[in-house]
Amino acid sequence: MPDPQNSNASGNPRVRFAPSPTGFLHVGSARTFIFNWLYARRNNGTMILRLDDTDVERNTDASVNSIFEGLKWLGLDWDEEYKQSDRGALHRHMAQTIFEKGLAYRDFTPAHTGDSEKSGVQGTWLFNPGMREMSREESDRRAAAGEPFALRFRVPRESGHMVRFTDAVYGEQMKAGADIEDFALLRSDANPTYHLASCADDSDLRISHIIRGQDHLSNTFKHVLIFEAAGYTPPQFAHLPLLVAPDGTKLSKRRHGPVVSVTTYRDAGFLPEAFINFLCLLGWSPKDDRTKLSLQELIDIFSLEGINRANAVVNFKEPASTPEEMFDAKAVWLNAEHIRGLAIEDLSNRLLPIVHKAGYNVSAPRMLQITPLIRERIKFLCEVLTAADFFFVDQLPPYDTAELIPQKGDAAMALKALQKAQAVLPSVEFKHDPLDQALRAAAQEVGVKAGQMFQPIRVAVCGRKNAPPLFETLEVLGKQTTLARIAEAIAKL
Repeated sequence: MPDPQNSNASGNPRVRFAPSPTGFLHVGSARTFIFNWLYARRNNGTMILRLDDTDVERNTDASVNSIFEGLKWLGLDWDEEYKQSDRGALHRHMAQTIFEKGLAYRDFTPAHTGDSEKSGVQGTWLFNPGMREMSREESDRRAAAGEPFALRFRVPRESGHMVRFTDAVYGEQMKAGADIEDFALLRSDANPTYHLASCADDSDLRISHIIRGQDHLSNTFKHVLIFEAAGYTPPQFAHLPLLVAPDGTKLSKRRHGPVVSVTTYRDAGFLPEAFINFLCLLGWSPKDDRTKLSLQELIDIFSLEGINRANAVVNFKEPASTPEEMFDAKAVWLNAEHIRGLAIEDLSNRLLPIVHKAGYNVSAPRMLQITPLIRERIKFLCEVLTAADFFFVDQLPPYDTAELIPQKGDAAMALKALQKAQAVLPSVEFKHDPLDQALRAAAQEVGVKAGQMFQPIRVAVCGRKNAPPLFETLEVLGKQTTLARIAEAIAKL
């Protein structure tokens, strides 16, 4: 254990993200990581990742992998990494220190049940009087005889004793010692409890700021007692408002399923920077009310003062009838905005693995040609498979030939337009301007409006009306594919 002190010599903040590996990376946990990370990077501090993996019965390797998978996707780094399970000696040393000061006692009672004595005024269990008042000699004798015991903190119960701390978000907090139970520091198997292990590690790692979810606010009274009993100045606490579902219930893995998992957003085609941007706006707001923010902008303006006290609602639909409804509309909008803000080459590099994974053999240069045509048309990265599918296949899937018929026209008009295109396109250079001029001139020659000329061609080459701009599309498809698809459309008519 270091000397009882909590500030590091440099004065720079040391913060930690301490997930318990009992499931996938929750969006609320991801937000906690992001806020700690931003605070560290904003203030030239140290970001620590500590796996709180002392709950042996619930921890799984799959959960550990899921946490690292989610953090890797976010793309945010950390400076130091620890596993709580490697630090048991440190935890027990702190427990012994507190015990030797007379601030903890052995409790030889079997784990208390609902039938045990209620020592609190509200009918709650606070302590076992016989154990708390036992002499040290009697306690030592029973321990030496091998009788199992839990080590409990001796919470000060004298009248008027208040436990206090100031939270950076929720302000002054206080609770009477008489209302806090004598919580365990060590279980009867000598393993540390969450409260002890967390405080021992925070002290040893010189954590200066504990930024965590508001559901830990009530635990903090116990943690202040532990820090002070061990001779440490408690860190600065900042508790984050909870993330809640549209019905006001806390976002839960059990109740809300995949929508609360970080990897669900990744697999749906969110950009990590858009997801980070969205999470930051849940419970925190910049002073100038900006919405779309880059990572660097978030670092530059993040502060604990901007954190709100009210719980933040994640607005998704239950049940969702479309993939889009699974997510908050603001998250979807931000993702589309960030996609539009990417350089074409960057976006193309992110789309190509999705295209390859779907089984399409598309080269990087060709993807680079396609990307500008769909950038404005997608809200999720995976929508490349529906927005640009006709670029990836040799043969178009079947489509309704009625789609070929232009507005205020008929099948004969569509046929005439396609046959004219078939006649003129072989001699045209497949670039935007020559294609534009040649097809507009062709429309005049056959006596139809430009739009009535273009629609049959668009449907013939894309298999649908809703597609990127025509001339750019023809340029990317190339002369051979374009003419082959027009010939197929003529045959269908």
